[in-house]
Amino acid sequence: MSKQKLVIFTAIGLIAFFMIAGTLYKNYQMEEFSAMSKERAELFERPYSWSIGNKDAKVHLVEFFDPACETCAQFHPLVKDIMKKNEGKIRLTLRYAPYHQGSKQVVKMLEAARKQGKFTETLEMMFATQKYWASHHKPNPQMLWQFLPKLGLDIDRLIKDMKDPAMDKLVAQELADAKVLGATKTPSYFVNGKPLQQFGYEQLKELIYSEL
Repeated sequence: MSKQKLVIFTAIGLIAFFMIAGTLYKNYQMEEFSAMSKERAELFERPYSWSIGNKDAKVHLVEFFDPACETCAQFHPLVKDIMKKNEGKIRLTLRYAPYHQGSKQVVKMLEAARKQGKFTETLEMMFATQKYWASHHKPNPQMLWQFLPKLGLDIDRLIKDMKDPAMDKLVAQELADAKVLGATKTPSYFVNGKPLQQFGYEQLKELIYSEL
């Protein structure tokens, strides 16, 4: 065999080796997370976590998001559409990963609104008006105050609840869980404990339907 052919076959062999090794590692990682979702379920869903959908659903979708994240706002209606098309089969749990500057205050605002039974309405409003208060990854939570009264919220109560020390503990717990699970970017998705390794809408759908 010529030296040139030897080099070519060696290169092909190395490429094949790394591809196989990469696949095996991804499979191992998926198994590890799947086991973790059973052994340390609290990392994926805390008793206080906001969830929607059948508790006995075949698929449990966990999303770590930031209200100021543009991609989170873009994926929000897409996830809703998947759930609508598979009604009763998917349960969604939303977790916070407030990585943008100022986002922790927005999370407190959202949780305070939740105490008044306005979580969904407030979240929808935040995403719908995001281009005004969080454009170019520079959130200005103060701008949200002009929209909140339109939701029928008790603003005085909202401000008081936002100052509750429990809010800081909640945010800290969310960030701690995100760190353990490797949810370093938003949105980060887990389907029955398995992480979405290659980000994208089609990839998310594929992972969800593989579990259905």
